[in-house]
Amino acid sequence: MQIKWLGHACFLIVGEGARVVTDPFNEEVGYPLPAVEADVVTVSHEHFDHNYVRAVKGRPQVVREPGEHNAGAVKIKGLPTFHDGSEGALRGNNTVFVIELDGLRVCHLGDLGHLLDAGQLKEVGPVDVLLVPVGGMFTVDAKAAARLVADIKPAVAVPMHYATAAIKLPIAPVQDFTGHFERVTEKDVLEVTKGNLPAPTEIVVLKLAGTD
Repeated sequence: MQIKWLGHACFLIVGEGARVVTDPFNEEVGYPLPAVEADVVTVSHEHFDHNYVRAVKGRPQVVREPGEHNAGAVKIKGLPTFHDGSEGALRGNNTVFVIELDGLRVCHLGDLGHLLDAGQLKEVGPVDVLLVPVGGMFTVDAKAAARLVADIKPAVAVPMHYATAAIKLPIAPVQDFTGHFERVTEKDVLEVTKGNLPAPTEIVVLKLAGTD
């Protein structure tokens, strides 16, 4: 499996027989519009920086709701959560997606605005790769994101939804999050198999990628 970061909370996950894009964004966010083809698109919530499905080429199956979803080689479980710490009163609902492909489990937290309780952690289950928002303001902040990593215990955690030179949102830089950890690496592309998963958890900061 390969995972590329296309900016903000948008990733391209490429496995054998399937390409998945998470939370495609409108270019008003500040990043170049990702030109990418996919079989499946997940949308964690209906905000412009996460639901710009028309940016994705092909005829993908779009998954927007909690529940169990089958899309060819991909199995997806959506878990209902909130976009804030007030049970959705401020920013509404959010769906956490667990994506199963190539025998690996990738968890995309979307714009999660709170920690997960014991029941929610059980629903998420074991995670190989965690895609976690870290920028605060609209999501959990760096400290809470680090707590989520500790609670979920993935093999790899990849930060997302943080400030860069391109972004036009008032969120914090990734360094606020990575400063909580000792094992931090930077990569162009994350390549994972069941046989090369690190232990303990490794934090991988992905560079903004093309879509080849």
